[in-house]
Amino acid sequence: EVRDHKTLFVAHMATSEFSEFREAAWVLLQKLAPFEVARVLDHSKRVVGKVPRSLKSAIAHYLKTRENNPKQFDGAALRARDDLKHLYASLRLKPGTRAQAILFDEQPPEDSPLASLKRLAQAANAEEQAQIILDNKIPYTTAVGAIKHVTPALLVALISAMSPQEVINNMSALKRRGALDDKDVKALIDEKLAEAASDRRVSTLKAKKAIEVAQLDEEIERVLTEVTDKRVADKVEIKRPTALFVDKSSSMTQAVEVAKQLAALVSAVISAEFHVYAFDTAAFEIKTDVKGDRRPALSDWERAFKFIKANGSTSVGAPLAKMIKDKIYVDQIVIVTDEGENTPPYFRDAWDEYAKVMKAAPSVIIVQVGGTNHSFVTGLQGRGIEVMRYQFKDSDYYSLINVLPLLAMPSKLELVDLILQYPLPQRPKVAVAMT
Repeated sequence: EVRDHKTLFVAHMATSEFSEFREAAWVLLQKLAPFEVARVLDHSKRVVGKVPRSLKSAIAHYLKTRENNPKQFDGAALRARDDLKHLYASLRLKPGTRAQAILFDEQPPEDSPLASLKRLAQAANAEEQAQIILDNKIPYTTAVGAIKHVTPALLVALISAMSPQEVINNMSALKRRGALDDKDVKALIDEKLAEAASDRRVSTLKAKKAIEVAQLDEEIERVLTEVTDKRVADKVEIKRPTALFVDKSSSMTQAVEVAKQLAALVSAVISAEFHVYAFDTAAFEIKTDVKGDRRPALSDWERAFKFIKANGSTSVGAPLAKMIKDKIYVDQIVIVTDEGENTPPYFRDAWDEYAKVMKAAPSVIIVQVGGTNHSFVTGLQGRGIEVMRYQFKDSDYYSLINVLPLLAMPSKLELVDLILQYPLPQRPKVAVAMT
């Protein structure tokens, strides 16, 4: 779901001291997009400081496999030409004849989409341009750079060649070009968005980001919200009673925004009790107005959080004290906070009281937003409280989906067992040698 995590994982596996991990990275790298492979190489070089022979072999096999499939190679070159050039040049790998012509000689064969891109730039009318785009599936971002004037007919061709994810990613640009003002073009966009709900390649929270950036009309916003809600509901199942604590003290506006997303993610996949509390020095429960069997969606949580404003001091123990009073039992607690606790009841003391009264020992996952305060976690660990910290950075809402597997596991021990039981991938017996 989160590409940066995938590339970092592969890069560190590929540079591990253990040969088994390097072998697993060899296999995993073959499934990445060219720009991701380039990131793996750059991270290994610049951050880790080494590029093992096994990583060079994996990239050589990756490139050769694509060279052996002209359609696959041409598609990759059309979208990531610079990344492919970077891989060949950085590792001093000799490209095949077709790769040399496309990437370095800039003389693509006539049957290549890159040759079609040149014809697109030279085409005399919109009908010819549209046909070239459709026949060669030229990506939107590539095609628009070669076209001087985009007509509704061209927009239809461009959108037809786009995946649902590409439509979502480029919604703002499509709006600027008038795509939402033309009835036929808008109908095509609606079709693509309908496909997005079931397309595994669509990022769960990018539709939400598109709404924020593009400032779309109510109908399109509703469709994109439905896409987000459907994608969220397709994730793992959480079976443990869970509470979400939201720090709404001063300067915690971002924590409130993160909590909305987390509440939607969790409520869409949980089959146990789920309680959400906002707190400063006091705590109160946040509930949606959803009735019946329908699960609360992201849009419902947006409404529920509408009047939550960041102000006041910080007592992380306040919601736990309220849960003791209301006799609310949970197995795990997610806290969205900067960990700057400064007012009693303190969480570690409230946790001890909760464990005593409720005969429970809930695990704690901290989604750390803003500054860090290591003394908060140290205090919990000193009391023997099972705690994990997930650091949220730079408005990266896409990464929040990674919190769900942590909540879906019955315990940290079972999570470790699951990881250990997962078989390491093994490379094929026949692999392409480096040249």
